[in-house]
Amino acid sequence: MQRLQQLERHIRGTKSKKDEVTEKNPDDVVIVAAYRTAITRAGKGKFKNLNSDELLMKLVSAVLLKVKVDPKWIEDVSVGNVLNPGAGVNEHRAAIIAAGVPAEVPFIALNRQCSSGLMAVNDIANKIITGQIDCGLAAGVESMSNNYGPQAAPHISDSVKNASNDAKNCMLPMGTTSENVNSQYGLTRLKQDQFAASSYQKAERAVRLGLFRDEILPITIEDQDEEDEEEDEEEGRQNQQNSNNHNKSKPSVHRQIVVKDDEGPRPNVTAKSLSRLKPAFKKDGTSHAGNSSQISDGAAAVILMRRDMAMKSELPILAKYVATAIVGVPPSIMGVGPAYAIPKLLKKVELSKDDVQVYEINEAFAGQALFSINKVGIPIGKVNPRGGAIALGHPLGCTGARQICTLIRELAPGQIGVTSMCIGGGQGAAGMFVRE
Repeated sequence: MQRLQQLERHIRGTKSKKDEVTEKNPDDVVIVAAYRTAITRAGKGKFKNLNSDELLMKLVSAVLLKVKVDPKWIEDVSVGNVLNPGAGVNEHRAAIIAAGVPAEVPFIALNRQCSSGLMAVNDIANKIITGQIDCGLAAGVESMSNNYGPQAAPHISDSVKNASNDAKNCMLPMGTTSENVNSQYGLTRLKQDQFAASSYQKAERAVRLGLFRDEILPITIEDQDEEDEEEDEEEGRQNQQNSNNHNKSKPSVHRQIVVKDDEGPRPNVTAKSLSRLKPAFKKDGTSHAGNSSQISDGAAAVILMRRDMAMKSELPILAKYVATAIVGVPPSIMGVGPAYAIPKLLKKVELSKDDVQVYEINEAFAGQALFSINKVGIPIGKVNPRGGAIALGHPLGCTGARQICTLIRELAPGQIGVTSMCIGGGQGAAGMFVRE
């Protein structure tokens, strides 16, 4: 079938590469669902007491209910995660089963650092392209509240570190690599703060206009009643002894709450307000908490299948998957990854940067994002129109899938979009999609 289609295009000779990318064929890999949880602040937010498996279970259950996909249609599941031991292979397999996917459906856990969510989508798409499956579920999840910290740092043998500088630099903290990019490419504090402020402003506007409502599925959780805690503190100020006795006998009060709003965006952020923050990684550095991605909790899920299966099942088609590209870069400046992954992707599909309407580039740090944008020559107006990780947050394993959820809603029908991110250890990835 593919060979006949190629011959037909050759005979007609009228289609451009862009036409080929956007055309619809029965064997296309298409997205029929792309949803996420709200992104909450790690250690402080509403998901702080939720393990990654429960978060994943709740989201996938909600997605299956929303889209009316029979779980028996799913032939493989791929979940990206960074911080859990073994990329969460056991607990996330359990979560998928608990969400309603039959135990007969196989499962794979993936960890390619910050691109893990995109790699899960790429894994399922490639299996559909090669005919291994017709339908699959890809997801990304991270609980940085529970798994981020010194225990997540890599341990590399001395013999390996001593073999080369690049090998040794795989140990560098991400903040250090950010400062390396900033100094090597002359990215000023002002430019970074202006970029970060813009991310906050775009995200705040998107929240105000309700632009994330369609991609976020509300998640119900059990949460301690903070209002009751505040009342007890007031009682304590009035009568310390009585309050102490009361608190000893009173059980913890819990309530059900619905989490449906991102916690990262905030109003009135400007370059001037960010300029007051101290450098975080280097005394005279330019990266700080306000122009770096937020530490966050969240999950995202994408269901992919062949176009002819989606049409036969009368499912809504959101987008077409086109391709993914991955590159390696020096670990000491790992943030430059998108600057090389995006051109590789464009070359692969034979399109120019101008053929793409929206670029979702992960804002691990303002400096590396700015360098990548400038290196590729992307108009800033095409980048992260609803804000990025600086304002929204960056739950590591989730981000690659989250970007797809956001990108699809930013595109008009027929438009092409690209997601991209840098990757710890010195890599970059980019994926291309067409809005249906």
